[in-house]
Amino acid sequence: MSSKTEAARLVTDRSIAVSRSARDLDLSESVLRRWMRELTIAQAAAFPVGQMRADLAEIAVLKKEVVRLRAERDILKKAAAFSRARRYEIRLRPRGPPPAATP
Repeated sequence: MSSKTEAARLVTDRSIAVSRSARDLDLSESVLRRWMRELTIAQAAAFPVGQMRADLAEIAVLKKEVVRLRAERDILKKAAAFSRARRYEIRLRPRGPPPAATP
């Protein structure tokens, strides 16, 4: 059991005032109240140890995908620029046989 859970249960199970518990634990009341709220909303998912909440895990996956997609986009931009430069370079070369030299 985590210390957050123990702190929240100190208030709920033992009926000790939030202000007094927060003072005793050297916490702000708002933090202790938030822990109590998280514990009552989803007891099993509150304060996961070594795990991310589902929404935070999804955000982390999406951030990695954004990084990968930006890298792919940058590679494609460079390839397109190189291709355009090669196309113009080829067009600048004269087509057909070189002109005959006049003596």
